[in-house]
Amino acid sequence: MKKFIKYIKESRQELKKVVWPSREAVISSTKVVIVSTVIVAIFLGLIDFILLKAVLFIL
Repeated sequence: MKKFIKYIKESRQELKKVVWPSREAVISSTKVVIVSTVIVAIFLGLIDFILLKAVLFIL
């Protein structure tokens, strides 16, 4: 039990040292991730469509 309490105390001390990002930074990063995901999804969708058409043409 002593080890657990020590772990909790040390964890709280370490969390106080963390520099948390600002709200604006989080929103900006989230936008980048969403836009990147949409772009990759569209690209992969187009590749899939082209390959499907090629396979259907061959068969």
